[in-house]
Amino acid sequence: MIAVANQKGGVAKTTTVHNLGYALAKSDAKVLLVDLDPQGCLTFSVGIDPDKLEQTIHDVFVRRAKAADVKVALATNMVLDILPANIDLAGSEVYLLTRTGREHVLSRALKPLSGEYDFVLIDCPPSLGVLTINGLSAADEVLVPLQCETLSHRGVGQLLDILEDVKTFANPTLRVRGAIATMYDGRTRHARQVLSDLTDRYGLEVIDPPVNKSVRFAESPSRGMSIFQHAPSSPGAKAYSAIAEQIMKR
Repeated sequence: MIAVANQKGGVAKTTTVHNLGYALAKSDAKVLLVDLDPQGCLTFSVGIDPDKLEQTIHDVFVRRAKAADVKVALATNMVLDILPANIDLAGSEVYLLTRTGREHVLSRALKPLSGEYDFVLIDCPPSLGVLTINGLSAADEVLVPLQCETLSHRGVGQLLDILEDVKTFANPTLRVRGAIATMYDGRTRHARQVLSDLTDRYGLEVIDPPVNKSVRFAESPSRGMSIFQHAPSSPGAKAYSAIAEQIMKR
């Protein structure tokens, strides 16, 4: 189980979960995507209208349904499923705050499915609230997507502090797999400096290659497609294929 987390918004967490999940499934892995964002961006990106769903992961959190009943298959020629989300998930945050063991609700919900998949990719919301803590508590590893700019770089230190708290109090085996440079522009000195500083300052492995900025990533969600479906020969598709290969080797 891999949580994709960064409390800063707009760093391509959802893009990374969607395209990395598709790349892994394309390589014959069985993959489950988990949308933990009340905005339902991952759900929308894979071609599902969040507003028309009868059941979502919110129903799992409030114990009205099991994860197996809520998941949706996204492909017929490979195993790629999703636990979808919509705005109802915002109510889960309030509900979970009243529950004992609130940080382990997702982990318990996913346990019956664990034997069905090689990878579970969790799209955490852009916050460090109870939903993100659930994602981190359920995960074996964390991937940190980030833009190579000062504000995104600054947030990495805050995230790593939270990860240490999660390891201490909820999930002692949690590991940081590394960072993925997204929306990267290697032509700028600033981007190159930020990327190199991640390892020097935080000891954080950067998983190559960087994912370059491309309009193809902006176009794909409006079509309900991954970059592999929308622009299979693009540099972005090649980058996520290479990252998926490294994840599978690990």
